[in-house]
Amino acid sequence: MGTPSLFSRGALAIIAAALLAVLPACGTVNRLKGPENGASTEKDARDVAPDDPLARPTQVGWTSARATRCGFIFSPEQLRANYLAAEMAVGRSEAEMRKIEKAYDYTRESVLATIEGDLQYCNKERTDAIRKDLNRYLAGDYTPTARMAR
Repeated sequence: MGTPSLFSRGALAIIAAALLAVLPACGTVNRLKGPENGASTEKDARDVAPDDPLARPTQVGWTSARATRCGFIFSPEQLRANYLAAEMAVGRSEAEMRKIEKAYDYTRESVLATIEGDLQYCNKERTDAIRKDLNRYLAGDYTPTARMAR
Protein backbone atom coordinates (compact mmCIF):
# COMPACT_ATOMS: atom_id res chain seq x y z
CA MET A 1 0.00 0.00 0.00
CA GLY A 2 3.05 2.26 0.02
CA THR A 3 2.83 3.06 -3.72
CA PRO A 4 -0.29 4.59 -5.25
CA SER A 5 -1.89 2.40 -7.89
CA LEU A 6 -2.14 3.42 -11.52
CA PHE A 7 -5.87 3.95 -11.04
CA SER A 8 -5.47 6.34 -8.11
CA ARG A 9 -2.75 8.32 -9.94
CA GLY A 10 -5.09 8.65 -12.92
CA ALA A 11 -7.92 9.76 -10.66
CA LEU A 12 -5.67 12.36 -9.05
CA ALA A 13 -4.67 13.67 -12.47
CA ILE A 14 -8.33 13.99 -13.50
CA ILE A 15 -9.21 15.80 -10.27
CA ALA A 16 -6.24 18.17 -10.69
CA ALA A 17 -7.23 18.94 -14.29
CA ALA A 18 -10.82 19.59 -13.22
CA LEU A 19 -9.68 21.97 -10.48
CA LEU A 20 -7.45 23.87 -12.91
CA ALA A 21 -10.38 24.22 -15.29
CA VAL A 22 -12.62 25.87 -12.68
CA LEU A 23 -10.07 27.99 -10.81
CA PRO A 24 -9.64 31.65 -11.86
CA ALA A 25 -7.15 32.21 -14.65
CA CYS A 26 -3.85 33.95 -14.09
CA GLY A 27 -0.74 35.05 -15.97
CA THR A 28 -0.95 34.87 -19.74
CA VAL A 29 -4.49 33.54 -19.75
CA ASN A 30 -5.65 36.48 -17.64
CA ARG A 31 -3.97 38.97 -19.99
CA LEU A 32 -5.86 37.45 -22.92
CA LYS A 33 -9.20 37.38 -21.13
CA GLY A 34 -12.32 38.21 -23.02
CA PRO A 35 -15.30 36.45 -24.49
CA GLU A 36 -13.95 33.01 -25.36
CA ASN A 37 -16.00 32.72 -28.52
CA GLY A 38 -16.82 36.32 -29.36
CA ALA A 39 -20.26 37.88 -29.15
CA SER A 40 -23.36 35.75 -29.38
CA THR A 41 -25.83 38.59 -29.92
CA GLU A 42 -25.81 42.00 -31.51
CA LYS A 43 -25.99 43.62 -28.05
CA ASP A 44 -22.93 41.65 -26.90
CA ALA A 45 -20.98 42.79 -29.96
CA ARG A 46 -22.06 46.40 -29.55
CA ASP A 47 -21.20 46.48 -25.85
CA VAL A 48 -17.70 45.02 -25.96
CA ALA A 49 -15.27 47.31 -24.15
CA PRO A 50 -12.61 48.87 -26.42
CA ASP A 51 -9.85 47.64 -24.10
CA ASP A 52 -11.04 44.02 -24.30
CA PRO A 53 -8.42 41.97 -26.21
CA LEU A 54 -11.19 40.67 -28.46
CA ALA A 55 -12.81 44.05 -29.15
CA ARG A 56 -11.43 44.30 -32.68
CA PRO A 57 -12.46 40.86 -33.98
CA THR A 58 -15.84 41.15 -32.29
CA GLN A 59 -16.58 44.60 -33.71
CA VAL A 60 -15.25 43.88 -37.21
CA GLY A 61 -17.23 40.61 -37.33
CA TRP A 62 -20.31 42.44 -36.04
CA THR A 63 -20.01 45.11 -38.72
CA SER A 64 -19.50 42.48 -41.41
CA ALA A 65 -22.68 40.69 -40.33
CA ARG A 66 -24.68 43.91 -40.20
CA ALA A 67 -23.40 45.09 -43.59
CA THR A 68 -24.24 41.71 -45.12
CA ARG A 69 -27.76 41.78 -43.64
CA CYS A 70 -28.39 45.29 -44.94
CA GLY A 71 -27.15 44.54 -48.47
CA PHE A 72 -23.92 46.53 -48.55
CA ILE A 73 -21.78 45.67 -51.55
CA PHE A 74 -18.45 44.40 -50.24
CA SER A 75 -16.67 41.07 -49.91
CA PRO A 76 -17.09 39.68 -46.39
CA GLU A 77 -14.36 37.13 -47.17
CA GLN A 78 -11.91 39.85 -48.24
CA LEU A 79 -12.70 41.97 -45.18
CA ARG A 80 -12.00 38.95 -42.96
CA ALA A 81 -8.76 38.15 -44.80
CA ASN A 82 -7.54 41.75 -44.62
CA TYR A 83 -8.42 42.04 -40.94
CA LEU A 84 -6.66 38.79 -40.03
CA ALA A 85 -3.61 39.84 -42.06
CA ALA A 86 -3.49 43.10 -40.09
CA GLU A 87 -3.58 41.16 -36.81
CA MET A 88 -0.78 38.88 -38.01
CA ALA A 89 1.28 41.90 -39.10
CA VAL A 90 1.40 43.19 -35.51
CA GLY A 91 2.96 39.92 -34.39
CA ARG A 92 0.10 37.95 -32.85
CA SER A 93 1.03 34.45 -31.74
CA GLU A 94 -0.61 31.38 -33.28
CA ALA A 95 -2.71 30.94 -30.12
CA GLU A 96 -3.85 34.56 -30.21
CA MET A 97 -4.68 34.26 -33.93
CA ARG A 98 -6.82 31.17 -33.31
CA LYS A 99 -8.72 33.04 -30.60
CA ILE A 100 -9.11 36.12 -32.82
CA GLU A 101 -10.39 34.04 -35.76
CA LYS A 102 -12.79 32.15 -33.51
CA ALA A 103 -14.16 35.38 -32.00
CA TYR A 104 -14.56 37.00 -35.44
CA ASP A 105 -16.30 34.01 -37.03
CA TYR A 106 -18.52 33.26 -34.03
CA THR A 107 -19.59 36.90 -33.73
CA ARG A 108 -20.38 37.21 -37.45
CA GLU A 109 -22.40 33.99 -37.56
CA SER A 110 -24.22 34.66 -34.28
CA VAL A 111 -25.14 38.23 -35.13
CA LEU A 112 -26.34 37.23 -38.60
CA ALA A 113 -28.58 34.62 -36.98
CA THR A 114 -30.02 37.10 -34.46
CA ILE A 115 -30.82 39.87 -36.96
CA GLU A 116 -31.82 37.91 -40.07
CA GLY A 117 -35.56 37.94 -39.42
CA ASP A 118 -35.81 41.58 -38.35
CA LEU A 119 -37.48 43.35 -41.25
CA GLN A 120 -37.03 46.75 -39.58
CA TYR A 121 -33.32 46.25 -38.89
CA CYS A 122 -31.81 48.25 -41.75
CA ASN A 123 -33.16 51.67 -40.86
CA LYS A 124 -31.38 54.90 -41.82
CA GLU A 125 -29.64 55.36 -38.46
CA ARG A 126 -28.23 51.82 -38.55
CA THR A 127 -27.16 51.90 -42.18
CA ASP A 128 -25.38 55.23 -41.60
CA ALA A 129 -23.51 53.70 -38.61
CA ILE A 130 -22.71 50.53 -40.56
CA ARG A 131 -21.43 52.53 -43.54
CA LYS A 132 -19.13 54.57 -41.30
CA ASP A 133 -17.64 51.49 -39.60
CA LEU A 134 -17.44 49.42 -42.78
CA ASN A 135 -15.63 52.17 -44.69
CA ARG A 136 -13.13 52.54 -41.85
CA TYR A 137 -12.48 48.78 -41.79
CA LEU A 138 -12.19 48.57 -45.57
CA ALA A 139 -9.55 51.31 -45.34
CA GLY A 140 -7.59 49.19 -42.84
CA ASP A 141 -8.46 51.04 -39.61
CA TYR A 142 -9.58 48.36 -37.15
CA THR A 143 -9.38 50.51 -34.02
CA PRO A 144 -12.08 49.38 -31.58
CA THR A 145 -14.75 51.97 -30.92
CA ALA A 146 -16.32 52.93 -27.63
CA ARG A 147 -19.49 51.19 -26.58
CA MET A 148 -22.35 52.51 -28.62
CA ALA A 149 -26.08 52.02 -28.51
CA ARG A 150 -26.76 51.20 -32.14
